[in-house]
Amino acid sequence: MRKTASCLIAMFASLGAAQAADELVPAPKGAPLLLEVQADGVQIYDCEAKDQGFAWVFKAPEANLFDKQNRQIGTHFAGPSWKIGNSTVVGEAVSRADSPASGAIPWLLLKAKSHEGTGILSTVAFIRRINTKGGNAPAGGCDAAHKGEQARMRYDALYQFFGAAK
Repeated sequence: MRKTASCLIAMFASLGAAQAADELVPAPKGAPLLLEVQADGVQIYDCEAKDQGFAWVFKAPEANLFDKQNRQIGTHFAGPSWKIGNSTVVGEAVSRADSPASGAIPWLLLKAKSHEGTGILSTVAFIRRINTKGGNAPAGGCDAAHKGEQARMRYDALYQFFGAAK
């Protein structure tokens, strides 16, 4: 009974997240979902001089990608790029929304701008980042004394890869 209840709770939580995602950053109409992966990693920021002061400036993500069986199947890195097997897709943001979770990086919809290889990512047209936790730049600690330092902020997110709209 306990296992069934926890499975139902997880299922309803997943449905709620999907509904929130469709409201905040809708998937492209008619685009089939090809793959979902969980990302676990960091968002990297550099402390730089900016606007007559100093600020944390986003540089790149660095994350491992996991399938539904919790096996690592790929990586996510600067570009923004995703690599799974022998294929890579690079995206560019087309829409964004603040995450419902406090202190979490935004939810995004990205359009594929380039591909490499012939694997599963070779036919991806859109990438959606939802269910983010963490990853925002530090609230402080960036000043002249810390110029050039790097902050690696833990985050996780769900990435969904969609094909071309039909």
